[in-house]
Amino acid sequence: MSKSLIEFEIVNLVRNKRKDLNMSQAKLASLIQVSAGYIGQIEMKNSDSMYSYDQLNRLALLFNCSPKEFIPEEPIPLIGSENDPA
Repeated sequence: MSKSLIEFEIVNLVRNKRKDLNMSQAKLASLIQVSAGYIGQIEMKNSDSMYSYDQLNRLALLFNCSPKEFIPEEPIPLIGSENDPA
């Protein structure tokens, strides 16, 4: 199973913050107490590994930002449903 579009956007927002700080996956992993391989899995689109809410909170503390910065500002369109969630 792979990530949904919104999950992958959350991962991209975290990845962009990590890269802006020139931080490796290994460094990020050590700071939030997970393995470097786990961060690698999270950042792969075809993996179902995903940050937990607690991990997103730790990332916000680490990056000195709000956890809201890891959530897209606009809704992500649903594929094949013409944006109808029902």
